[in-house]
Order: sequence, then C-alpha cells, then structure tokens
Amino acid sequence: MGASFHHVVLLCFLLLSVVSAHSFHPNQTNIGLPFPNLIHATTEELGTGLERGLFTSCDLVKAYIARIQEVNSTLHAVTEINPDALSIAAELDAERANGTIRGSLHGMPILIKGNIGTADKMSTTAGSFALLGATLPRDSAVASKLRKVGVIILGKTNLSQWANFRSNNSTNGWSAYGGQTTGAYYPQQDPSGSSSGSGVASSIGLALATLGSETSGSILSPSEVNNLVGIKPSVGLTSRTLVIPISERQDTVGPMARTVRDAAYLLQAIAGKDSDDNYTLAQPFEGLPDYVGACNYSSLRGKRIGVPRNVITPGEGDGPVLAAFDTAIQIIRRAGATIVDNVNITDFALDRYLNGNASLIVLEADFISDLPLKYLSKLITNPNGIQSLLDVRNFTQTFPPEEYPDRDTAIWDGAVDLGFNNTSPQFWAAYQENLEIAGRQGLLGVLANYSLDALILPTHYSPGLPALVGTPVVTVPMGQSPANTTVAYNERGTLVEMAPGIPFGLSFIGPAWSEASLIGFAYAYEQRTMVRDQIQPYIVPRVELADIVPGRQTGVHSF
Repeated sequence: MGASFHHVVLLCFLLLSVVSAHSFHPNQTNIGLPFPNLIHATTEELGTGLERGLFTSCDLVKAYIARIQEVNSTLHAVTEINPDALSIAAELDAERANGTIRGSLHGMPILIKGNIGTADKMSTTAGSFALLGATLPRDSAVASKLRKVGVIILGKTNLSQWANFRSNNSTNGWSAYGGQTTGAYYPQQDPSGSSSGSGVASSIGLALATLGSETSGSILSPSEVNNLVGIKPSVGLTSRTLVIPISERQDTVGPMARTVRDAAYLLQAIAGKDSDDNYTLAQPFEGLPDYVGACNYSSLRGKRIGVPRNVITPGEGDGPVLAAFDTAIQIIRRAGATIVDNVNITDFALDRYLNGNASLIVLEADFISDLPLKYLSKLITNPNGIQSLLDVRNFTQTFPPEEYPDRDTAIWDGAVDLGFNNTSPQFWAAYQENLEIAGRQGLLGVLANYSLDALILPTHYSPGLPALVGTPVVTVPMGQSPANTTVAYNERGTLVEMAPGIPFGLSFIGPAWSEASLIGFAYAYEQRTMVRDQIQPYIVPRVELADIVPGRQTGVHSF
C-alpha cells in the first residue's frame, strides 16, 4: 500500500480525536432526529440532513475517513485519502450556509478509482509504482465534473493493477501500490475487478458512492459480488480524458452505488460531451436525459424484455444463480413486462465470442496506441520516464515491489508481440469481427429483430458482448449464494471465489444511449425486491455520524 495513505490517515486522525476507538453513541442528533446509517445512507437522506443542519459536509468527511481507517487494514479498499478533503468540505459548507447549492451532490464525499486522473495532492497510478509521482496538468474530465457539482473527492480506491490488463496469473483486486483488496461478504472474498476497491468501499459505506471504470466487466462484476448497483455507460456517454486507458473503443467510466437512484445521481453528474474525447461528441442529445427522473416504479409496464438463453453457459455452482434468475423473470413479468425468451444470438456469433481472439487483439492494439497518446504524453512530471508500454513493462519487470515474475506480464507480452497497433488493417479486421458478433449477429441484432426494449442476463454473463460494441448495462442485486455453498478458492489459493452469502446480480442490457430506460427497469426491479437489504457483510465499520457530530449523548451504538 502506498505510504501516502498512512501519512494522510495519521493527519486526518489528528482532526478526528473526538472519536474514541471503543466508545459509540446513539445514531441520532442532539435534537432527537435520527442520523442516516452510513452503510445505507442515500443521496437524498444525506442531502436532507445537510439542509436541516443536522450535520455538515466536514462531519461526513470525518465520519467516512474514520470508517475507512477502521476496516482498511483488513480490506485494503482505499489507497489514498485526499489531504484537502476537509478544507474542500469546509468551503462547501460555507457555500451552503450562504445559500449556494450546486446540486444534489453538493458536499457529498465520493471515492474514485485509482486510474482516474486528478491534478491535486493524490497520485494516479493504476496501482503501479511506475506512475507514482507523475502529475497531470488538470483533472480528468469526470473528476472536474464532480468538483463542479460540489462533490468532495474523498480519496482513491485500489484496483486490479492496470485495470486487470497486465497479467494472466495475478488476482482480482491486487496492485503493487495498493496491495490485495478483499470483499466484505466473506473473509478473503475475491472482490472481482478491476474496480475492486470501488466496489468494496461503496458496499459498506466508506463514501456515499464510488466511480469505477470498465473495459469489459470492471464495473459490472465487482458491483455484482459487492451487492451494488453498477452502471456501465455507453462508450462516449462519460469522458475518458485523463483516465489511464486500455481501449478507446471499450473504456467507460461509471457509478457504483448502493441504490439505483444514487447511481443515477452520480451518472447525471459525470455524463456529457467533452471536446477532448471525440467519442462523447457522438451523443445523440444536446441536453442529457433525466437519469434520476427515470427511476419510476412503473418503468417495466408494457415493455418487451428478452432473454438470450444461449449466452448463459452454466458452470459449477451456478444453480442458485439460475434459480434466482428465473424468479427475477417472473417478478419482471408481474411488473407488466412481456418476457420474450430464447432470443438467441447466432451460432456463428456465439462460437466467435467464446472461441475467437478478435476481442483481445482489439484491446492489445488499442492499449499500445492509447496508453502513450492519451495519457503518458499528457504528464507534466514523469519521474520514472514512462513513455510507452515497453517502458512500463521494463519498469515492472525490474522493480521488486511489482512482484514480477510471480505475477507475469503476459498480456503486455502479447500486445508487444502483436506487431501492430490500432492504425493497422489487421486491427480493423478484428474490430469489424467484434462489431459483427456483438452487433448484427449478437445482442444488437436480437434487440432489433424482436423489437425489444432490453435484454436481461445474470450479471456473470452480461459484460462481454456489450463491451465489444460499447453499449450500456445496469446491474442490480439479485441474490446470494446459499448457506450450503462449498467454499472454493482462486487458482492461487489466496481468495475465496465461492462461499455462502456472496452476492450475485441481474443485468439489464440495451442499445447505445439507452441508460435512462435501463435505469428505469433496474429501479422497478430493485424496488420490488430490495435484495441488497437481505445480504449482510461479515465486516462493517462501526463509526457513524453520531460519533462525530458535537452534542451527542453517550450510549450504546446500534446498526
């Protein structure tokens, strides 16, 4: 873990001396109104408390920092705390006091993934020491948008190093800089990745919500196993400017939150056009859709929802997931939707999806081009002189904390050996195959041919095909592994992949720019099931607002 985390936490705890490690207080204000419980607190609940003066944004920052410190030595979800977070919170509190409210997220602490660039005192490393100390000329576009609406960027979360695009034999949630993140629903739980720390941090209330990024599964998968709502936006809905890239054709930044509505608030804040990311200029609307307003209980009524069964290829332990999926189908039907089952992709598309290599070629070739062009060349300081993928690989293979060769560089080796980048005709052929197998012969063809509003899949099966064509997916909690689940470990024997109580999700999949519809469908399902509330983590921070806000009474803390 980066030394900066420990330094900043020590500094922050000098400011948190009001918190006793063993004394907790009733979770209510000194005027008898309840504080929101931070593992469940929503945007609207926190906004109401701030507006009523029950607590301040400074109080929220202090509470969340204390919660991070309480569990981070076990879960390793957060790599850095913003040393300016309290001063930013104080400025936003002062704005609120004089009647200036920037929006619904004014004064709300959010954590962001460690590959999302910020021009402040925090590092943007993608989990690698190669980029430690490198600085940017300005914030990434999404970070800038967060600050504009009054969000406090509380800190950065750990991730699978280089967004899971380095090794064939590493582990989800491991980075040289941040160590090994684990999930909160079973000891040593595999947190999935690559937005591992964002998933864990949001799941147990280490911030209001978090940002992740996805190339193929990196928001959806950690959202699933951490009992969260995750929105993987259309490529181009949110800017990737100064976010450490893998592929311009697949990368996207999105929210990971405890409710659909909270995720919608965060998406509303970060979506929009950016002249420095030409993919965003393809947005078909001048003003953004109302993603929060899309949260309608009746959203599924009259809709046609398809089930592409042949994309589901069951493996060991999938029985409970498939049973829960069939139950979810009945819930969606009772909500007024027409279920169109067995709307399958073509045999050719399925074969190429499962057995082809076009998708990897596209990612490798894009990475070779995009890493230097869209990120490394923008750095204003670069202590390790990292200019290319070859430089990154050389640093990684020679700097012992990067744990090479125990954790290999096989993905980079393959990219280098490819012999071409994304300007090559060979690249274009692979990209066209992606568009064919996920587009006309795949999910987009199914949506069009059956006049469907969306598709649904268990989240485990949902990321791959939408990734190839850059289309959106929203995952929402659907269930958990039963009590008799046999514990199973990853190949290294270090992380638990299957165990009782590990969450799994349901995904709503649509065509490009259909986020508002998908959010509505996910909300309608969520409100009918409230699955998240039924799944309990094994570790929960105990610090609450009552331990921070002056004037509370001593008593027994409950949650």
